[in-house]
Amino acid sequence: ANTSTMTSAAEALPSPSITNNNAPANLDDPANVRRWLQANHPRQLALLDKFQIDLRLGRILSSTTPEAAAGNNIGSNSSTHQKYQYGKERRLVTSHTVELLRSIIGPTRWKTAAQLLTLLRGLGNELHDAGGSREPAIGNMVRRVMFIVRDEADNFPSGGGGDVDNKSMEKIDELSAQVDKMRVSPSSTSAPGRGKELSLASMLWAHPQHVTMKHSRTQSGEGISDMRIRSDSFGSTDSGAVNVTSSNSFGCDPAAAQIYPPHYYMQWDKLRENVMEAIEEVRGELKDLHKNINDQATQHIHNGEIILTYAFSSTVEWFLKTAAAKKRNFQVIVCEGAPHFGGHAMAKSLAEAGIDTTVIHDAAIFAIMARVNKVLLPAHAVLANGGLVAPSGCNIVALAAKQNSVPVVAVAGMFKLCPLYPHEGQDTLNDLISPSSVVDYSLMGDPVLSEVEFVNPVHDYITPQLIDLFVTNIGGFQPSYIYRLLAEYYHSDDWD
Repeated sequence: ANTSTMTSAAEALPSPSITNNNAPANLDDPANVRRWLQANHPRQLALLDKFQIDLRLGRILSSTTPEAAAGNNIGSNSSTHQKYQYGKERRLVTSHTVELLRSIIGPTRWKTAAQLLTLLRGLGNELHDAGGSREPAIGNMVRRVMFIVRDEADNFPSGGGGDVDNKSMEKIDELSAQVDKMRVSPSSTSAPGRGKELSLASMLWAHPQHVTMKHSRTQSGEGISDMRIRSDSFGSTDSGAVNVTSSNSFGCDPAAAQIYPPHYYMQWDKLRENVMEAIEEVRGELKDLHKNINDQATQHIHNGEIILTYAFSSTVEWFLKTAAAKKRNFQVIVCEGAPHFGGHAMAKSLAEAGIDTTVIHDAAIFAIMARVNKVLLPAHAVLANGGLVAPSGCNIVALAAKQNSVPVVAVAGMFKLCPLYPHEGQDTLNDLISPSSVVDYSLMGDPVLSEVEFVNPVHDYITPQLIDLFVTNIGGFQPSYIYRLLAEYYHSDDWD
């Protein structure tokens, strides 16, 4: 039995009260992470600050980094037109994020899985505030590491069914009792469906997006804050026991504290070693990402086919080049992708690789679609419902393909899988940029143009009904299977 390596960390239990800026910095709340790093690990805080500055200035997307220089052999001759927005190598952002997390997790003096999860949640909030909201892959990697920590914590001798001595069991019972005291009774919530009997309404209102409560900050007495509550299970609506969970996940209110299972507050000597090994596996997966995607090229591209793609994407570019290198003879039609015209750089790169390539205007997409055998689209993010966030203009391509019964294949790495639902429609993970690329400001003196409202979105949201297949580094999946992948990559408590 593993008994010698487990000690109690009851003092690490978080409190749902607000953070006192004058109190010592402890890993009991994500809002304390920066102060905790400043007090105990200034070198790691400097790494975080440098990453945030580089993220704000866009330096991480530079193709001159060692990761980009190493790259993929097939992509070594690819286009270097980095001025085009969608041609940026997002895998570099992901690799830098994982390296940052490894550099912070390794040397810092956290003791339990609960403290490490709090540290990761705080880092996720910091990166989100620095611009990570526009690059969902950053939050995805933080959630992925949090899933690794939870998986290792659940394999503790106390949490994984191993044998522990009576003393350790007493400590676990003590922690369980403390957690029970912090649970909220259903009488404090006014949400419907919170009766004692299990019903469809109670099951629906058990979900965190439907249940809120007003929690008074008793220590400060300053107003009332919204805190989200989640039931342990549908059956727990009988007893009314619900966990107070943090509403702060990469951009939300940092005042709420997370309550974890009791064994998350126990120390385990091998936790750090196991987590670091798992992070190394994630780094290796990112390194081989394009290779694993390209190995599937011959399964989806066949001789004599006409492939249509939109604008520039390094992933789609290497995918097509791999098929051509394996003696597949096909023709590629590239939409120019106005107003950034990334399709020009894409067509030039493919033509230099000996692929028969044709560039068309975006207005000709519907007219040419009847001759196309397959559509390959790039991805900015893959959403939880199987939808796709892609460069602006891709939705027109998908609609034209649907009308002509042409299969649409999205090529994306798993690091782009987001536990996010498109509640905002076309505004999901989208941004509006300056219309200067669409119309010259000098023309705005015209009385007609001055009355026109120009909207220049960065991305399009494509519904899962318009996507036939996702080709990822772990295989091909239909949109209806995406929700299963979410459970394998992220924990549901970290989705928000």
